[in-house]
Amino acid sequence: MTRFDITIAGEINLDLILYGLPEQMPTERELLASRFNMTLGSSSAIVAHNLAALGSRVGFITKVGDDALGKMALERLGASGVELSRVVRAGAAASGVTVILPHEQGRHILTYLGTISELRFEDLDLEYLASGRHFHMSSLFLQRALATRVPELFQHMKSAGLTTSLDTNDDPDDRWQGALDATLPYVDILLPNEREAMRIARANDLESAVARLSERVKTVVVKMESQGAMAITGSKRFTAPAANVQVVDPVGAGDSFDAGFLHQFLRGADLKTCLVYGNLCGAFSTTASGGTEAFRDSKAMHEFFGKRVVF
Repeated sequence: MTRFDITIAGEINLDLILYGLPEQMPTERELLASRFNMTLGSSSAIVAHNLAALGSRVGFITKVGDDALGKMALERLGASGVELSRVVRAGAAASGVTVILPHEQGRHILTYLGTISELRFEDLDLEYLASGRHFHMSSLFLQRALATRVPELFQHMKSAGLTTSLDTNDDPDDRWQGALDATLPYVDILLPNEREAMRIARANDLESAVARLSERVKTVVVKMESQGAMAITGSKRFTAPAANVQVVDPVGAGDSFDAGFLHQFLRGADLKTCLVYGNLCGAFSTTASGGTEAFRDSKAMHEFFGKRVVF
């Protein structure tokens, strides 16, 4: 019996979300937001939180500053049931933070990295991470102190008998190089969105991208927003439509999809079921601010999933 269903090594921070600001913002003006929310942010922490809320046993390693923002982020994550005994405190270093300005079309995402990028290979308890059935990493390109040894980390998890998954998220430098190519041979499930898939594969269209990526990774899962999601494994392709909900905030929808998909994968579900459930979780996350607020409301969760097929 393994200790965890899934272990995750990655970043944690709070998201400060200001709604109603103009897309074009003049300087030297006091611009007023219509609404504000502070939520648990960061792709790794959102995936961990929502997996635990769904009922998976989750172990999480991160580095966080010894400050109020770091403390609040850990409290939010721990409240979901995620195990945090191996979290590393960075002492004088400040925790990272992201400011998100949603607009009608797109959004501004402003991040101070702080401890987000300071997790090192030496900070990781490899035995702890290997005590799960599956290992996941998000935000590959933000793991700057860990980057050169990410392939070694994935190789170690595979050697220990775990299955693995990776959601690279965006590359702020837009280079899509470094540890990525060396890591992919040890990845069982790759979870990009459409743009990320094309950037990773260095392709100009999605079909070319998935063809190239499926030659390198056992299962490629592409998130396509309103078009749903698809999974490619070998010569087989599966698709599932997006779930229709009244969207409050799309922040964290892709990470919530990851949580739903992996939750079902860990239960032995087929890829079609994983896609459907991933879409439901992504849609549910958009019914509240940020990527985890919907999942903090157990009553809303039961009502939402109770009206739909839960596998």
